[in-house]
Amino acid sequence: MIPTHLLNDGHRLPAIGLGTYPLRGADGIAAMVSALEAGYRLIDSAVNYENEVEVGVAVRASGLDREDILVTTKVPGRFHAKDLAIRSVEDSLSRMRLDVLDLVLIHWPNPSRGLYVEAWEALVECRDRGLVRSIGVSNFTEEHLDRIIEATGVTPAVNQVEIHPRFSQEQMVAAHERLGIVTESWSPLGKGTVDLTAEPIAEAARKHGVTPAQVVLRWHIERGLLPLPKSASPQRQRENLDIFGFELSPAQVQAISSMGVADGRRFDGDPDVHEEM
Repeated sequence: MIPTHLLNDGHRLPAIGLGTYPLRGADGIAAMVSALEAGYRLIDSAVNYENEVEVGVAVRASGLDREDILVTTKVPGRFHAKDLAIRSVEDSLSRMRLDVLDLVLIHWPNPSRGLYVEAWEALVECRDRGLVRSIGVSNFTEEHLDRIIEATGVTPAVNQVEIHPRFSQEQMVAAHERLGIVTESWSPLGKGTVDLTAEPIAEAARKHGVTPAQVVLRWHIERGLLPLPKSASPQRQRENLDIFGFELSPAQVQAISSMGVADGRRFDGDPDVHEEM
């Protein structure tokens, strides 16, 4: 049984989800169905992943009850104006052929455009209209969070940010804990930038008889984070889910966290300057 996180709006999310970028086409649908068969119940998509149609097909092809699958998508920067953000959510529902989305996030704040507060107001309205169950953000800094909370009185349920052993984000995670926001981790394994043979990871893998990737995903769990690993391999999907039968010690968690470096981002994705339309 996969544990769950209680969100600040009363809904729950599984403690691990499936990242879907760049799963597309028939192969993408097959990979998503495989993940659902393996036990994933949280599917993370986005308008800019260009696979919302495939997500909807996979949900229906899985044979699972709709209420047992939690579907996420994200509003891109080009739709930050309030009316456009609402339309983005409506269009996502149409592409996925769903009646309601379980979680919608603002994909990036794009602060140079100065419209992310409008986008947040739009998500609040979509939630109030019943189009969305939970709303949140992605790649927001503490300053961005403070601004939308002050403007609307509504705290995001989730902030999805880059976190892996090279970029452990302790300060951001602490801010989320203070605000009552669940931290989702994108690129939780670092996508090739994390040395899985490094001794803190390798030592824990040997001790627990698991793979280095399982150690890293368990590191997220021990920190109270919700990782979103992406894999199209059925075997790897099952391995990524099989992280709830062992625990890392506080010393092991700290040793892996100590691998972090100041410039550990996978690419130049500083939310204060990065623009994604």
